[in-house]
Order: sequence, then C-alpha cells, then structure tokens
Amino acid sequence: MTKPAENTRIVLASRPVGEPQPSDFRIETVPVPVPGDGQLLLKTLYLSLDPYMRGRMSAAKSYADPVELGDVMVGGTVCEVVESKDPAFHEGDVVLSFSGWQTHSVIDAHHVRKLDPEAAPVQSWLGVLGMPGFTGYAGLLRIGDPKPGETVVVAAATGPVGSAVGQIAKIKGARAVGIAGGPEKVAYLREIGFDAAIDHRAPDFAEQLAAACPDGVDVYFENVGGAVWAAVCPLLNDFARVPVCGLVSHYNETEAPAGPDRLPGFMNDVLKKSLTIRGFIQSEFVKSDFKAFVGDMSGWMHAGRIAYREDIVEGLENAPAAFNGMLAGRNFGKLIIKVAEAGS
Repeated sequence: MTKPAENTRIVLASRPVGEPQPSDFRIETVPVPVPGDGQLLLKTLYLSLDPYMRGRMSAAKSYADPVELGDVMVGGTVCEVVESKDPAFHEGDVVLSFSGWQTHSVIDAHHVRKLDPEAAPVQSWLGVLGMPGFTGYAGLLRIGDPKPGETVVVAAATGPVGSAVGQIAKIKGARAVGIAGGPEKVAYLREIGFDAAIDHRAPDFAEQLAAACPDGVDVYFENVGGAVWAAVCPLLNDFARVPVCGLVSHYNETEAPAGPDRLPGFMNDVLKKSLTIRGFIQSEFVKSDFKAFVGDMSGWMHAGRIAYREDIVEGLENAPAAFNGMLAGRNFGKLIIKVAEAGS
C-alpha cells in the first residue's frame, strides 16, 4: 500500500448559531502524520455522522468536551491500517476507530478494534453493530425494560437507534409503534415488522398515534422532543418508562420555545403516574452490556430478526451538507460518509 503524502480534514471554523452553515467548517490539506511506537497510521474508509456532533460544536457545558475551533470534527470511523508500529496489527487490517472527519490519522493501537470483514459488512460497526445499535439496545433494555404485551413507542424510528429499539422490543414480546417522517419511511417500518407506524408530518398525527396505542404507552424511547413528545406524553401509562437518548428537534434552537410553561403540568404527570424519565449516554453501559450486545445483535442479524438500512454518501467533502440533512430528517437509515475504497 502506497503511503499517502497528504491528509484532507474538515475542521470546525466557527461555532454555529442555529443550523450549521458551510462557513462553520473548513477543509484543510496537511501532511500525513507519522506513527510512533505502538501507533497505527490509518486511512479512513467510512465516517459515521450522528446527531450528538451538533452538541460538540457548542462551547456549552455538556457530558463531553466541545470540539475546539480549528480542531478536526469528531466521529466514529472504519479505517484501514496503512502502517503499523504495533505487532498486533498489520498493513491492510480493518479497524474501528474514532478518527473524525479526515482521510488519514495516527491512533494508539490500544484505542482501535480489529474487525473481521467476513463476519459482517465493516460499515455496520458504525450503525447496527456499533454505537447507535448499542444505544438502542442498552437504553431500551436497561431503562425501558419492556415486558411482553406492553406498548413501546420510538421516534426517529427509521434511524439506526430507533429501528434497533423497535425490533428489539418485538423480540422481547412487546408491541412496537414507530414514528417517522414521510410515507416511504412509514412503509419501511411496517415492512420490518413494526406493529404500527405513524407519520409525524400528518396533520392528524396525534390522533393517529392515540389510535395506534389503544392501551396507552408503557415505554417511550425519546430521540426527538418537540411536537412528537407533546403527542406521546398524554398517552403514557402509570409506571411508564422514558429513556431519553436525544432531542434532535431542539438542537439548532437559539431561544426558548414560545408558548405557556408546560413544566408544572409535566411534573404533575410524573408524580401522578409514577413515571420514570431517565436520560443516558450509551458509554455508561459499555462495561456491563457491550459484550452481550455484540453477541445478541450479531445473532439476531444472522437469524434474520434484525433488519437495518444505511444511507451512504460518497465523499468527505459532502459531510457538512449531509450532517445538516440528518438534523432535518432527510436521511433514510444510518448516515455514513464513504471516504475511500479499501486497498486503494
């Protein structure tokens, strides 16, 4: 494999106000770094784009440090080893890493995971077998704890987290109700086995959702917030559980939403219905659950019990526009940037 001379990378040029703009990113070309002892020079094959990245563009205090201005945008990647200074890895190995929005990187070998391209498509480790799939698995099973016959509702249900949640709920014997945007996505949810699928863009969305949940909602896996939460909340049963994974409808907001203060009414529901509302970050469950997740999810995939869909965009330079499209719900499935071909 020919060692490249240049690394193309996308850095954060300015902190977005509202929706990220093209000027908030900058494409740079710099020399390829040189690996030291115990390190690997990697070529990025696939880059994962995920909603959490919008929070990392902000300087506001959060569960993870922000990306500094001028730094490479963060992101999970599948990479090929170009040069190894660690005896456990060799040129041509494919690894899971966190190299970010760039074509090449140097990573300590103990920070990557070697992948078997024969076991599953390598990009699936950025979606159904990776962080998004694990987020759905851990949040649903550890917090939602669905019982047979209960109703599980999930928003953004055609995304990698939501689709995993609904299908795992079915495996556990629950009813799965998915919420998505547009007829094509709704049809896909029915195709992969959801008991009901509702278009949140429909003018009678709240009424359709209530009709799909005649016995109320026992678990609501929250990815979205906004109008979807407003429609789900009145349907929550006593002792319902709400794993809060994301609030993507609010990520680009620059001011508080208009309207009356609904917090007192919501807190009253929490009290009267004995609701469990639990925010989480998937990393808190890695030690306890990730090994079981890989075994379970791999088994379910090979048995045909889990379907997944990927939305692959060619070219690193298209990452900023694709990222904005994801925040607006324009992707269909796990959004991945294909950066390069293996072996090239």
